[in-house]
Amino acid sequence: MKVMIVGAGKLGVKLAEAMTIENMDVTLVDSDAKVIEHINEHLDVLTVVASGISITMLKEMNIEEYEIIVACTENDETNAVICTFAKKLGCDRTIARIRNPEYTEQLQFVRHELGIDLIINPDLATANSIAKYLLKNVMFYSGDFVDGRVKMIDFKCSYKSSLVGKKLFQLEDFQKLIITAISRQGELIIPNGSTEIQAEDVVHIIGKEEELLKLSKNHKLIGRHTQVENVMILGGGNVGYYLAKELSASKVSTTLIEQDRTRAIKLTELLEHVLIIHGDGTDVNILEEENIDQMDAFIGSTGFDEQNLLMALMAKQYGVKKCIAKVSRKNYTKIIDKLDIDAALNPVNITASNILKYVRGGKVLSVSLLLGGDGEVTEIVATPDMPYLDKPLMELNLPKGIIIGAIVHQGEVIIPKGTSVIRANDRIVVFSLAADTESLKKLFTPGKRGRLSELWNRGKSLGDDSSY
Repeated sequence: MKVMIVGAGKLGVKLAEAMTIENMDVTLVDSDAKVIEHINEHLDVLTVVASGISITMLKEMNIEEYEIIVACTENDETNAVICTFAKKLGCDRTIARIRNPEYTEQLQFVRHELGIDLIINPDLATANSIAKYLLKNVMFYSGDFVDGRVKMIDFKCSYKSSLVGKKLFQLEDFQKLIITAISRQGELIIPNGSTEIQAEDVVHIIGKEEELLKLSKNHKLIGRHTQVENVMILGGGNVGYYLAKELSASKVSTTLIEQDRTRAIKLTELLEHVLIIHGDGTDVNILEEENIDQMDAFIGSTGFDEQNLLMALMAKQYGVKKCIAKVSRKNYTKIIDKLDIDAALNPVNITASNILKYVRGGKVLSVSLLLGGDGEVTEIVATPDMPYLDKPLMELNLPKGIIIGAIVHQGEVIIPKGTSVIRANDRIVVFSLAADTESLKKLFTPGKRGRLSELWNRGKSLGDDSSY
């Protein structure tokens, strides 16, 4: 598949990295020569120094030979025009990043009239993820699949946790759950039955919601559940705006602090039933005046990762139950697990997940990136011509970095064992390390039945279910 990405910012680079791993033919375009020079040192992709809006460049690059173009420059209008030009010149599918809230109400019109196949709004997607997190019962919520019937949570093991020091085969209450991965000191580990849980590990688990809630209560992972009724948001940018609007619609008392006076006034006009405070949200006096100690949740959503993390930590010191930070920088990924906050959501990963889902095609229902993209959870429909059907999982010789987390057969959710079988039209939830993404792609490519052993000679057997 040939893909052109216009805009070598955080999202463009993340997409190029992910697509390169999957052996897609990627061209990355940016008008900044220094940015392109830096990318050439780290990524094996074709790079072009040019304006993505240049028809001459698009023609010289034979845009009609590309299956997809992703326009993710910093300018919404530029992205829309790039997609329009590319579509007119013969590109098959177009994706545009558009963030301005003013376009939100007219996205269908924009798509239809400008020839854009998919519009991605990172700020809205991030706000929706935060709202979902706040309104769920499980505090350590990571994502849900199969229309919410299969969920993934992650939790940090403190030194006092009853799980620390135990090997996976020794764990109780895990018979109907699967530990897919462990984040340890910034690295993602695929565990087996003899893996021992250590203090400060972040454990990623897939299972049915009722089983996850039972586990959380038995091991005191969530403590006493408190319904979110009062929320404080730091930062009135697009994420803060979308989030405040969503929470207000859900009858949650919301306070939003914005430092820019003009923006604060604008927000008072746009948001109903939201208390807008003009002030410096890093000023402890303002936080205390607005009763931060009585809040059920605090969200740092400014444009500065450091500020979001610091204030989320400070809110935790005031006793706020759920503290969330919006963090865009990849190099912070490895330290976030060490901090005493409940979640750090990355708009780049959220957006990349949605784009990858679209690029991979209709049988991929959802993609959730973990630990900055080092791993991912994918929901896929098993078609009759895929190569892994009707055999016990233990016989598939899956690479160590791929784990089948759940199978949904005729509406029934099955947490698989080594003897479990995937059949045509089942929906499956798969965890994979980034290094095994290409193998995952081959496994779920239609029309390759009978070549399974050839594809998986390098893998190790999943074995029986004793690891779980």
